[in-house]
Amino acid sequence: MNKFERLKQDLETKGCGSMKAYGQSMLPLLKSGSLLTFEKAATYEIGDIVFCKVRGRYIDAHKIIKKDTSKEFLIANNHGYENGWTRIIYGRVVTGEYQNKVIFERGGK
Repeated sequence: MNKFERLKQDLETKGCGSMKAYGQSMLPLLKSGSLLTFEKAATYEIGDIVFCKVRGRYIDAHKIIKKDTSKEFLIANNHGYENGWTRIIYGRVVTGEYQNKVIFERGGK
């Protein structure tokens, strides 16, 4: 089982889970190597950073930039690249830690 399937299973069974995310696509919000904690939610909103599936690929930490009336979400990175529309969202980031320091909290708390 890979890290995406493990996180998906944790969100489905426990309602929460964590995973390290790598890459530069979410700078400056999240740094490569950040440990992200996710929660499953009843609803998702524009601005939420989510773990989802777009066109058959897992996307581990990109944000919702648009919603439409058919309950689809447009997913993009923090630099304007759009991954595409999806209905499949597994959870959203509630905290992000980098080098043992909290660098992101949902809602900016």
